[in-house]
Amino acid sequence: MSKEIKISKGLDIHLMGEAKQETKEFLSPVTVALKPLDYIGITPKLLVNAGDRVEVGTPVFYSKEKPNIKFVSPVSGEVQEVKRGEKRVIQEIIIKNDGQNAAKDFGLSSLADMSKEDIKSKMLESGLWTLLRQRPYDVIPNEESLPKYIILKGFESSPLAPDYNYILKGEKAALQLGIDVLKKLTEKTLYLSLNPQTKCEDILSLQNVEKICFKGKHPYGNVSVQAEKISPINKGERIWYISLVDVLTIGQFFLEGKYNPTKTIALTGEETLTPCYYRVVRGTCIEEIVQGNVNTEKHLRYISGNVLTGTRIEANGYLGAFDNQITVIEEGDYKEGLGWVLPGFKKFSVSHTFPRGFFARCSKKPFSIDSNMHGGERAYVFTGEFERVFPMDIYPLHLIKACLTKDIDKMEELGIYEVDAEDFALCEVIDVSKTAIQTIVRNGLELMRKELGE
Repeated sequence: MSKEIKISKGLDIHLMGEAKQETKEFLSPVTVALKPLDYIGITPKLLVNAGDRVEVGTPVFYSKEKPNIKFVSPVSGEVQEVKRGEKRVIQEIIIKNDGQNAAKDFGLSSLADMSKEDIKSKMLESGLWTLLRQRPYDVIPNEESLPKYIILKGFESSPLAPDYNYILKGEKAALQLGIDVLKKLTEKTLYLSLNPQTKCEDILSLQNVEKICFKGKHPYGNVSVQAEKISPINKGERIWYISLVDVLTIGQFFLEGKYNPTKTIALTGEETLTPCYYRVVRGTCIEEIVQGNVNTEKHLRYISGNVLTGTRIEANGYLGAFDNQITVIEEGDYKEGLGWVLPGFKKFSVSHTFPRGFFARCSKKPFSIDSNMHGGERAYVFTGEFERVFPMDIYPLHLIKACLTKDIDKMEELGIYEVDAEDFALCEVIDVSKTAIQTIVRNGLELMRKELGE
């Protein structure tokens, strides 16, 4: 690796329920769903109706703001239902799988013979463009824009994160082609972020990228943290980022000429009986995956993603568009009498409120966790704890307050363009005020995006 960067601040949260390195196939779900709400800044315009037939790769909806950006079906079958919420907002487009895997053929072309416009056109038509994300705002990038650089995420540092060494082993050819496609598309520098645990030769031997090894604790796997160390995002600048799992999908498409909607995810969490990996279709219904593999004696919470930044779903809910992990924990909907008086030897803490707080920052022993808040929302208390887990050169509490007061000028001064809601997840965990900090920051980013017409 050409460069190493150490992140000194942060906090690793070691939980029970890490996925074992064995993979089960679940490639024929009864239904799948496309969820427009997974994509920030997208107003969906339907291209299909209930009862319509679709193939793998058939456009299902497009973005009202960016009509060229299309979202395609991951299975062949019939559109079963379009679920709407308040104000008729489209929440899910559910497609019943016919098991035939009939796929739209986009044609094979040699990358050497393709222009940048050819690549862009194919990625837009096939739905692959939606795998790219942009900072600031965490939106799908405008097809007419170019980034300052691209970050390829080669690892995750969140609790119980899937091991990219395992899920990408043996995929070098497709990975390399995906990288070459992005390089030709943008002609910008591609940074591949790795960590000391990256041992897979299929990843380490990738070419046409600048490899950077990040060391430290979570959130050193977050794009914002990595971007600040590579080259900070200033006002008016844009960077793109994409997971190596999605780079693989791009490579497979240009190898086969068809959209390959499969990927490997991790089923994790203490309440999972056999945590392991599953080969699934994007947007799959998790019901058949978790059925018979979770502790049904408890009231459970199902999360698409990790415990810090994931989205709560039902037991028959659907995998999120960018999630490579399902986490199952106890709901924690119980009342705790005199909780602050009891010693709390098994309670997670980073302060010295409970005995475990004295060694929480250095212990690697996994512990049990549920979703109990252990208290209600209250006024902000200045503890200085946020700065201990927030590794960026930004004042987190001041930025949160600017978001709360909708002070656009102050948000700009304090670095709103460099961050995303996920960067404040640890602040939310240790916040004694029990505030929904990620929601506050997300609302601040949305205010900036709309004010600036992004």
